[in-house]
Amino acid sequence: YPLQYITERIGGNHVDVHNLTPTGAEPHEIELSASTTASVEDADLVVYLHGLAPAVDEAVADVAAGSGLDVAPDARLDLRLAQAAGDATSASGSGRDLHFWLDPTRLASVAEAVESRLVEIDPADSAAFTTNAGALQADLLALDSDYQSGLAHCASRVIVTGHEAFGYLADRYRLTQVGVSGLTPEEEPSPSDLARVSRYVEQHHVTTVYTETLVSPAISATVAAETGAKTAVLDPLEGLSKANQGADYLGIMRANLAELRRGLGCS
Repeated sequence: YPLQYITERIGGNHVDVHNLTPTGAEPHEIELSASTTASVEDADLVVYLHGLAPAVDEAVADVAAGSGLDVAPDARLDLRLAQAAGDATSASGSGRDLHFWLDPTRLASVAEAVESRLVEIDPADSAAFTTNAGALQADLLALDSDYQSGLAHCASRVIVTGHEAFGYLADRYRLTQVGVSGLTPEEEPSPSDLARVSRYVEQHHVTTVYTETLVSPAISATVAAETGAKTAVLDPLEGLSKANQGADYLGIMRANLAELRRGLGCS
């Protein structure tokens, strides 16, 4: 969804954007039908993140290599699980974190790449793309500023989450992420993982354990029940659903900020 959002913002009424991840679906798990694969083949531009959705990677390689824009280089995917969560709290070894869009400055860098490719494809509308991209950049930098100031003074700097999707957010705003399971929500935590995180919550006086929008809250709820913490929703923005607490990327990110400020006791 974040890639859909920036492409729509930059392209405006000069582009027709289709999201390959259906509403309510996890991008890691999507499968593409024959008709959807045909639409990928027909597209002037396919904006994707290699490694996030294997079905999309396969379709681009098979039918759309010339029109694909893999945003991974511009996203600067330099966090791995051990860096994002800390070796002492990691549930499942190390692996590359793909959730770069939770750092607005990284999404801004990707937006520049999308703008450049749209200008290359449709130079006649380049002025509109540049204007739209400038407005988007301003919004993303304002969001980053809100996070910087909103999370500057907090009683706690630890976020405990169902899975470790918030490494880039934590890295940008000087937080520590502790995940019950690893980088993908499909990973089932072991009893020792649950016990480890529960001990951490109690020892560090964590008051809030965060659930998500597209996965079951059961794991986070179990830790909260065992420790006396409360639960709140922190949206990893992997896709849209009826549970999103905002109309678009900016709204959802600001809802996340409000939840973080409450959960971390920020002034």
